[in-house]
Amino acid sequence: MCLEKNIDIKENELLKIDTELLAILLKDKTTGNNIIWATDNYSKYGFSYTAEKEIKIELITSRHGGIIKPRVEKSKEEQQRRVRQKAEVFTPTWICNMQNNQIDKEWFGRKDVFNFEKEKSWEVNKENIAFPENKTWHDYVLSKRLEMSCGEAPYITSRYDAVTGEFIEVQNRIGILDRKLRIVNENIENREDWIKWAYSAVQNVYGFDWQGDNVLIARENLLFTIAEHYEAKFGEKLETQDLLGFAKVIAWNIWQMDGIKYVIPNSCSIESKTEETLFETIVISKECVGCKKNDNRKHNGIYCKIKDWETHRNIRFVDMVFGGAK
Repeated sequence: MCLEKNIDIKENELLKIDTELLAILLKDKTTGNNIIWATDNYSKYGFSYTAEKEIKIELITSRHGGIIKPRVEKSKEEQQRRVRQKAEVFTPTWICNMQNNQIDKEWFGRKDVFNFEKEKSWEVNKENIAFPENKTWHDYVLSKRLEMSCGEAPYITSRYDAVTGEFIEVQNRIGILDRKLRIVNENIENREDWIKWAYSAVQNVYGFDWQGDNVLIARENLLFTIAEHYEAKFGEKLETQDLLGFAKVIAWNIWQMDGIKYVIPNSCSIESKTEETLFETIVISKECVGCKKNDNRKHNGIYCKIKDWETHRNIRFVDMVFGGAK
């Protein structure tokens, strides 16, 4: 695997690494199918690119390779359209850093753990991270974090500034997963243990988004940031079999979801049934109860599932929110 300092991870290049890799990153673990476009931004390419259609490998590779781009490389018109349609606004890395620092301040009980904030920037704290008396580095790696409406996942991994497009070197990154992997790098010296704890790190970060291209880009960013941290640590490329293993975790932990209803986007429907009378056939339409009553436990759409990596059970995200089905 050849890693270049390029913010746009090319799907054609993923195919060259292993044909299965892109297939894994496109999988929707809830439905067993692929994630869907969930936007008409790509409909200019044809019927297969409309919102309800699955994102398939052949639609984004070969001569179509390059149509999936980070937000900063999309046209201004497309960026504005996505803001209007889905309120898509990406956050500068320095703000992501401030907010992640606040979370760590609460966790560690002190500030300036990973870096020192400057005006719209930061300076990395180069000292090895010290832990409170009642906590260990294992606890930090295993602590669960969620980025809602994650877009390209700038809070989880800061491979680049989502606003400016500037590539960020591994040692300067501020994302949630970046911080966990820094901790692993500081406390592990052999490859086997590094892989084990890197799995634990990625299993404990989650994120979801509505739009299919964002989900794919976020998944790619997580995968590549793991590979880049490994290379920074050991001076060699991460093996393909490891990439495939990490991709399978990422496909569960970064998923496509309507963040208000907790279902696959646009999966709620009006249910119709027919009743025969003596004189005519009557069609009775029934609106989704969850949509009608604004009750997120009663939608007829497809509720999204995530994996509990401690028990290896698949669970509905809505049950995580409300504590069980009603």
